[in-house]
Amino acid sequence: MKFHILWIVGFALCMTGCAEKEQAAPEQDDTLEMATPVAEPAVSFDEAFIQHMHAHAEKLDDLNFSLSDGELEKAKLSAYWLSRHETVAGVPEDWQPYVVGMREAARAVEDAPDFAAARAAAERISQQCQSCHVAAGI
Repeated sequence: MKFHILWIVGFALCMTGCAEKEQAAPEQDDTLEMATPVAEPAVSFDEAFIQHMHAHAEKLDDLNFSLSDGELEKAKLSAYWLSRHETVAGVPEDWQPYVVGMREAARAVEDAPDFAAARAAAERISQQCQSCHVAAGI
């Protein structure tokens, strides 16, 4: 009996929802809306710079994948590269604190005694990268 009542109430609610009138779609304007322009970065970068930044992203991905796979030592190898690789030319002076912060966080991954500490340090690497992208207007 209770099931029948629930079924009837559910059916009535469905019918009520279906009985609502559809709102007419707004008429399409034949003119195209102007897309909001994306801000151009304050500095232009050459291909070497862009490839170097992509290498950062790949190493950070490798680091995070290794942590997800339970491979702390493999994560530390990626962190080693991030903390010690040669700096690319063309990084503006006011972005240097992000580079330093990224390297310090990568060293913290290298020194991490366990996965929790390594994950926390890896998150700090990501935060430094994202902060630099914001500062760069990217």
